[in-house]
Amino acid sequence: MMIPGLQILFEARKSNLQFHNDCYLSIDGTDFYVQNNGPAFASHKLKGKSALRYEIGLDILRGFIAWIHGPFPAGAWPDINIFRHALKHHLDKNERVEADDGYRGEAPAKVKCPASFANPVENEAMQNLVRSRQETVNMRFKQWQILNVQFRHDLSSHGYVFRAVAVITQLSMQNGEPLFAVDYKDPK
Repeated sequence: MMIPGLQILFEARKSNLQFHNDCYLSIDGTDFYVQNNGPAFASHKLKGKSALRYEIGLDILRGFIAWIHGPFPAGAWPDINIFRHALKHHLDKNERVEADDGYRGEAPAKVKCPASFANPVENEAMQNLVRSRQETVNMRFKQWQILNVQFRHDLSSHGYVFRAVAVITQLSMQNGEPLFAVDYKDPK
């Protein structure tokens, strides 16, 4: 049984090491509308509207949330900068993450993405499924009305709301509403 409040555990990403993959996480940034706060908050993902951005990491083999980081002003913090700010420094020496092409500046050393010269064509279908599941969890966050419409409260409260939704989303995935399974075997 998990301790309440500790539902999102970074070290849990390595709970199934039998496959010897070098990627345990898929990551992506996702944006949430906030009141207009100027260019630093302008999100290209939300057609220039103001937003806060969070990084979400999923345990590839189990399909659970293992990492959340943010909030950041969406216009001032592209996905790759958020990755470089924290998660990159928490990965093991030879560990990488699966991500979209917004992270290609860290490929192939710390990221596997479609645009990387080192990405084998035979991995693309498997990687597409991983990224698709990542988008599915991003959508689950936006099923919560408070994160799907413009946040009209003090921005300092947004992180608390996001984290509460993250824990509830994690609990739902662990208790009857799992994400679809992905068969991920990395030939490196």
